Amino acid sequence: MTLWSSLYVGTSGLQTSQNALNTVAHNLTNVGTEGYTRQQVEQSDKIYITISKDASAVSYQQTGLGVTYSNVKQIRDYFLDKTFRRESGRSMFYQTSAETMTEVEDLLGEMNGEAFQTQLTDFWTSIQELSKDPCSSVTQATLVQEAAEFLTRSIAVYDGLSSYQDNLNLQVRQKVEQINEYGLQILDLNDRIRNIESGKVESANDLRDQRNQILDELGKLVDIAYNEDMWGNVSVQIEGEDFVKGSTCYQIGLDIDSKTGFFTPYWPQNADTLPGSDDFSNGKGMLLTVDGVLTTNIEKNGQIKTLTKTFNLDNALVFDLNKTISTDLGTDIGGLKAILLARGDHRADYTDAIGDNYNNVSQSVLMNVQAEFDQLVHNTIIAVNDVFAEAAGVKEITGVNADGETVTVRGVAVNPGGYMCDEKGVPYQLFTKIAGDGYSKQTLTVTDENGVTTTGDYWVYNEELDDELYSRYTLANSQINQELMQSPASLGFRLEDGSEDLVTMDKLKAVFTDEKYALNPNVLKRVSLLNYYDDLVSQVANSAYVYDTIHRNQETTVEAAQSARDQVHAVSSDEELSNMIKFQNAYNASSRFINVVNDMLAQLLNSLS
Repeated sequence: MTLWSSLYVGTSGLQTSQNALNTVAHNLTNVGTEGYTRQQVEQSDKIYITISKDASAVSYQQTGLGVTYSNVKQIRDYFLDKTFRRESGRSMFYQTSAETMTEVEDLLGEMNGEAFQTQLTDFWTSIQELSKDPCSSVTQATLVQEAAEFLTRSIAVYDGLSSYQDNLNLQVRQKVEQINEYGLQILDLNDRIRNIESGKVESANDLRDQRNQILDELGKLVDIAYNEDMWGNVSVQIEGEDFVKGSTCYQIGLDIDSKTGFFTPYWPQNADTLPGSDDFSNGKGMLLTVDGVLTTNIEKNGQIKTLTKTFNLDNALVFDLNKTISTDLGTDIGGLKAILLARGDHRADYTDAIGDNYNNVSQSVLMNVQAEFDQLVHNTIIAVNDVFAEAAGVKEITGVNADGETVTVRGVAVNPGGYMCDEKGVPYQLFTKIAGDGYSKQTLTVTDENGVTTTGDYWVYNEELDDELYSRYTLANSQINQELMQSPASLGFRLEDGSEDLVTMDKLKAVFTDEKYALNPNVLKRVSLLNYYDDLVSQVANSAYVYDTIHRNQETTVEAAQSARDQVHAVSSDEELSNMIKFQNAYNASSRFINVVNDMLAQLLNSLS
């Protein structure tokens, strides 16, 4: 090796050590930067110069030109990243569920500083006071007033649950928009990373950090899978469907239920276009459809034309919310799924807590509580109204109606001014329907037990029909009897012989004490109306505790995964300072080497002069 070649070796050492020191400085600068991955220097030999070739020799005679700064790589572990993102997604699922349960618990536990149970107890107390003096206008007025307060407070609680349901619905849109934005950012970063690394001159490590940070955040919202190809592009799947692939981000669309306004995420690329739809492109961006219908206006030949596209979304939904939530099945990952499950897909009422209908709301926190709470009020309304109906003489009647059909109904013969009836003979109801009447007049031909057949008018109790909303005593369709509000003394509670109606009083008291109600079909325990609400609140509190416990345990798992990741890719100041000393010494050694070669060249030149 000539002395001039030796200068190349020394210079390469200076350059490589300087670049390595710059990398160390970059690591130290970003010690506290979230998402930063420590970078490590890779060094390699420069090309060799072949001096001579001899076939009989073991190797050619070559001389080297020193060292080169070949690459700066990130220190990451694919499997630790995958574990962290899966576990953080599961943690977010249970965190969202726990927060929802806590919010519901607050809504049920306190309203204006006073527990709802207090109002239920006050209603019960008014019945007890009425039983002591049934004919007193004061106790009768108190009964009606407490019934009105009970209904008002019940509506307030239900409206609070519904408002929170709307709040969660808004969060669904926000989360979907955020997810779509993450997808577009990943697509952009893929392009930038590919452009930088395609020449193999340098690595886009800082851009990779940004992309990994986005994947971390995306993993909290939804269940993701991802892989990187040989060109540096990352492909992402959400719930098994392509989200970012190649040069395309398949944004999630939202379908709006026209009745509830609830958003449902779906994949536009998987939605089948129904026959008869206009053929047009909506362009880029998130699709917002209403009941699967997309309507847009376009300008063609100077005229505005309205085009409609109808989709079948059955096979395009992002989440299958009918699957059992289980860690073993991997269905408990992602905050967005937790929000959708908590919100549900409609406003639940007592019919959702009956029989197989409960399966449709059991996994939704809000719909479950809405159904059970509405059932409490419904059972109270029906039980009290039934006592009033029985006092007015309503009983089961079999007869032939005006259409010649034999029917069995619950009713009473029209008797204007009769006991517990208004001026038209309609039995009094403490609670009435907003839409629909509690009783309807029918003409029936009835044969009594003595074989005597008579035809007359009857007030028939309108039974509730599952498929008719107006027929139900739900919180949305119930009100206090306005006639009784204005004149509570119309109840009287005095029999024809002048005595107090103590039998009806005993039945009213039994309404709140009979233990015959269950929260839902899966609960075997029977409780009274007085204890129903306590059990409902306890159920919510227990569920909140379970979710919170799972979340706290999951947080421990996430912290362990994060700690394992930090050991691999986090910057250690001690290690970087050690590297700084090492590269400084290498720099100094290269400098001294150059000084020695310089002295040798000077000595040689001086000798030749």
